[in-house]
Amino acid sequence: MTTTAPVTTTTPVVGFDRVSKTYGDVRAVDGLTFALHPGETVALLGPNGAGKSTTLDLLLGLKRADTGTVRVLGDGPREAIVAGRVGAMLQSGGLMDEVTVRELVRLACALHPRPHPVTDVLARAGVTQIADRKVNKLSGGQAQRVRFALATAGDSDLIVLDEPTTGMDVTTRQAFWATMREQAAQGRTVLFATHYLEEADAIADRVLVLHRGRLLADGTAAEIKAKAGARRISFDLEGPVDRAALDTLPALSALDVSGQTVRIRSTDADATVHALYGLGVYPRNLEVAGLGLEQAFLTLTAAEEAKRV
Repeated sequence: MTTTAPVTTTTPVVGFDRVSKTYGDVRAVDGLTFALHPGETVALLGPNGAGKSTTLDLLLGLKRADTGTVRVLGDGPREAIVAGRVGAMLQSGGLMDEVTVRELVRLACALHPRPHPVTDVLARAGVTQIADRKVNKLSGGQAQRVRFALATAGDSDLIVLDEPTTGMDVTTRQAFWATMREQAAQGRTVLFATHYLEEADAIADRVLVLHRGRLLADGTAAEIKAKAGARRISFDLEGPVDRAALDTLPALSALDVSGQTVRIRSTDADATVHALYGLGVYPRNLEVAGLGLEQAFLTLTAAEEAKRV
C-alpha cells in the first residue's frame, strides 16, 4: 500500500504560542510556548498538577485554549486529527468490549485516511498472538499494546503517548521503545508523557518540564541535569561519623548518613570534596557523579516551589 511520506517542511509539527487554560480558579496551563519539530522524540515531564494532561488535551483538540494559539502541522488540532496526521495513545477512555483485538484494529485502520495493513499494525504492536482474544479479556499490559496499535493504525506525522508503558513488563517496554525509535527515524515526531523518568532519560532527544502550567525547562536530558546545578558525592568512613562537621561543608544541598556511608548532594563538588579533606576526613570508595534525570527533575521543581514560599 502506498503511504504519504513524513513531513519534511520546516513548519513546526506542534506550536504552542502563549497558551493558557483555566478551570475556575486553577490555571492549568499558563502562557505556555514551545515548538516541536519533525523527527524529534520529546518527553513531557512534570509533577501531578503541572498541566501535562491539559497540554495534551489542547494539542489533540479535546479542549480549547482560553488564550493563545495551538497549531498542529500548520493547522488547527482538530483539522490535523481529522486528516489522520496525528495518532494518540491516551490513559483515559476504555476499549470496546466484546470485540476481538483484530476487529478493533481493523476498525481503526478502516477509519484512518492513510491506513497501514492490519497485519502490519498487529505485528508492530506485538499483539498478533492475541489478535483473536476479546478486548475485555486482556491484561493491563496487553491493553496498553492494543492502544498503541490503535495509535499507529495509519501513517501519522505526529504520535502522542500518555503514560504509554504503564502495565508493560520490561521486555515489552524495550520492544515498544524500539518501535518508537523506528517511527522517529522515519521522520515522525513522538511526544510522550511519562512518570518513568529513566525512560525519558534513555529515550528522549528533548525533555520539556512543566510546573504549574509553565515551561520550567526545555533541553536534552543532559542539559536538564546540568541546569539542576548539583552533583552526587558518596563515600564510606571508618569509625564514628561526625554529622555536625559534615553539615559545615560548603555547597551542601543535601546530606544523608546511613551507618558508615555518606551521601551528599553538592552545587560545587570540587569545593565540597576539598573541604572534606580539610576536616581531616579520609573517605573510602569516593564517587562523584552527576544527578540522574529524576534527581535533577526533583531539584528543579523543589527550587521552583521554594520561590513561592
